[in-house]
Amino acid sequence: MQAMILAAGLGTRLQPITDRIPKALVPLMTEEGGEKPLLEIQLEKLRQLGVSRIVVNVHHFAGQVKSFISDYLENNNFPLRICISDESDRLLDTGGAIRKARPLFNPGEPVLIHNVDILSNLDLAGFFKQHDPDLHLATLAVSKRNTSRQLLFDRQWNLAGWVNRTDGQTKWVEGHSPAEEYHMRAFTGIHLVSPRILPLMDSWPDVFSVIDFYLRAASKGVVRGADIPGLQITDIGKLDSLRNTVI
Repeated sequence: MQAMILAAGLGTRLQPITDRIPKALVPLMTEEGGEKPLLEIQLEKLRQLGVSRIVVNVHHFAGQVKSFISDYLENNNFPLRICISDESDRLLDTGGAIRKARPLFNPGEPVLIHNVDILSNLDLAGFFKQHDPDLHLATLAVSKRNTSRQLLFDRQWNLAGWVNRTDGQTKWVEGHSPAEEYHMRAFTGIHLVSPRILPLMDSWPDVFSVIDFYLRAASKGVVRGADIPGLQITDIGKLDSLRNTVI
């Protein structure tokens, strides 16, 4: 299994902490009274799942992340390949990051994409079983949460649109309209992509959102939502969440 951790963000919501370290290395308090960086938490979760190849994209304080990964591999004796997708020159947003990392993936295998600042109780092994790379271009882990930006899915849980409930802005997958009934769910920042979807990114600009891409790709194949009952999500990209979370 392989995965990509999206770790290149500026972490502006975590300032002033991220004025000196990258978001990926922001530490969380542990129950034992110690600290553990966000990136290490994600690496350990993926390793325990059986992921053997991980791509990490870097931009903000990229050198610190590279040094951390080098030390992490040196100090731990297990078979794990971590590749760096370097965005030091330009931050590429979520879609552009995945496309740039494409040469680093094992060809022909699905890729688990995971935001570095998202903690959850998601059973990743069970999530993998919900994705059929031959049928689904992508499978998005979603949940019923009170957030302003929501994805819209039809009765078969195929992606149909996106809405910002604050300003009313909407985006629709071709063939869908407001006249239909939809499931409204929040995206978790955890998704599985089939290798079949990656070539569809070739015509996109260097910098683009993966959600905008999914809304376009969903007119060519199945981009489905996996609604996970009881899913608990903590976005550590916010100072309040960081202060109130102990692992």
